[in-house]
Amino acid sequence: GDVVAIVKATKQSDGLPYLILVTNGVLLNESHYLQLHEAGVNQLSVSLDFPDERHDEFRRHRGLYEHLEQTLPKLAKFGYQDIILNTAITQANLKDVLPLAKKAMDWNISISYSAYTALRTGNKDYCINSEEDLNILRQTISELIELKKQTSHVINSKAILLDTLRYFERGYMPNCKAGKRFFVVMPDGSFVPCSHRGNKYSTQKEMIEDFSQANQCSACYDAIRSYSERSLSGQLKDVPGHSKQLFARNA
Repeated sequence: GDVVAIVKATKQSDGLPYLILVTNGVLLNESHYLQLHEAGVNQLSVSLDFPDERHDEFRRHRGLYEHLEQTLPKLAKFGYQDIILNTAITQANLKDVLPLAKKAMDWNISISYSAYTALRTGNKDYCINSEEDLNILRQTISELIELKKQTSHVINSKAILLDTLRYFERGYMPNCKAGKRFFVVMPDGSFVPCSHRGNKYSTQKEMIEDFSQANQCSACYDAIRSYSERSLSGQLKDVPGHSKQLFARNA
């Protein structure tokens, strides 16, 4: 369909860019998966908020969890190692963070965590800010870091997991580099600095001058920030862990 055609049009002969397709998985099946892989998708990122049928209610789609549970393990058997669950940590699924990692392991796929922000929805009920919840999160992050020593299925580096905890503890993450390190291209070809901001620009230069230079927003620490804002030294520190994951997943 259109998505496959867009992937083919975007992918260059030298393999660039690295393409990640984010999906809720409703329409995902073996045929679509293989078509997307053949077209050049490098990573299929599937949203999962709970390790059971509560995901259906959260996503307002009955039967979605069962569909993912039946589909993803089958797709993993192709051995492309390109399926990653993406989970935003919220107050609602705080106690399910580790079970979600174990679910990824059971399905033989990977998982990546990010921090929930109320910027998109305006709903602060899912924010983690009470001391009781923060204590649970501290223990959870500690256990995730220990789990990473035993398995390659958790994608986040130790540094990003600790920064995610720090974001929730402080309630903010300063020095956002939206428009510089990352930006969003809209269907009409315009640029916006991030998915939470509606400011549209015709060039990145204009966006940096008008928005990025004066940007003081610190209200999120989602996946695109956590991965794109790592310093060069920080990325180099992550290399051994990423290499370990790569070789382990391809063993």
